[in-house]
Amino acid sequence: MEFKDYYTTLGVSKTATDKEIKQAFRKLARKYHPDVNPGDKGAETRFKEVNEANEVLSDPEKRKKYDELGANWRAYENAAPGGGSPFGGGAPFDFGQGRGGGGFRTMTQEEVEAMFGGGEGGSPFSDFFQTFFGGMGAEESSSHRGGRSTRSRTRKGQDVEHPFELELEDAIRGSVQRLQLRHDGHARTVEVRIPPGVTDGSRVRVSGEGGRGAGSGPSGDLYLRIHLKPHPMFDVKGRDVYTKARVPIPLAVLGGEIDVLTPESKTLRLKIPPGTQNGQRFRLRGHGLPNVGKADERGDLYANVEVDVPKALSDEERKHYEALKERLPVTSR
Repeated sequence: MEFKDYYTTLGVSKTATDKEIKQAFRKLARKYHPDVNPGDKGAETRFKEVNEANEVLSDPEKRKKYDELGANWRAYENAAPGGGSPFGGGAPFDFGQGRGGGGFRTMTQEEVEAMFGGGEGGSPFSDFFQTFFGGMGAEESSSHRGGRSTRSRTRKGQDVEHPFELELEDAIRGSVQRLQLRHDGHARTVEVRIPPGVTDGSRVRVSGEGGRGAGSGPSGDLYLRIHLKPHPMFDVKGRDVYTKARVPIPLAVLGGEIDVLTPESKTLRLKIPPGTQNGQRFRLRGHGLPNVGKADERGDLYANVEVDVPKALSDEERKHYEALKERLPVTSR
């Protein structure tokens, strides 16, 4: 019989406490969950191994038998009266993968809380896991059937937050994004309206697309946490946008005008005063990101001057620069 070192599987020592085992399992379960690694058979196998290791080491009786009997512990477990999984056999989880015969099953909310904790300290799961297990904060109601009192739970589903990358142009003008959402192994497409002016770190609410409610409870909401993708020309800080403005040396010295492109692909004329220095910054008011719901309120566009030193000169240009050089003090040549 192949011996499985469950302590190595979870990355803990043989003297690990129940708390350390629980923490190690949570971390690895999130890392190798099939939904985080779609199509990765290696991650799926690792996920099952982590579940199996936790099933044994989180149970004091099973852990004791495992420590004493090593590879033979399972045979003893199956032969012992009342042996087997407390969840009816097989690995304890089914996160809605839709695969048949894999030894997975769905845990109830009560089993989840009993295994991972929760209660007054809040849910033990990340927002990602809450999608599958629903929210906390149950409302209990009682009914009588055949003289017995039964208790049913009604819960609103857990709200879920998920990062979402967005192009700068879509953040400025708004857009409709199509998301692929999966609940209980079933995928579907949802269209989400992104309002004009969302900034990095802001949230967009998608009603009713979070964790499922329990009983007749409504589903929670999905919140998209916006992350603006890096742009080759612009940097964004809040609602202000920053860009580089290349200024030829003659214009920096004598003054003039240059074209500056805005994030909305508009071309503006920027007046460069004589004696403009490298690194100097000019503000173009009202050409940044709009304020959500207030189109007349916008951030600003800042143009940072980069004096453009030519790498190659024509004969005529060289003649002029040589003449200027001759006018410089001897110590500066």
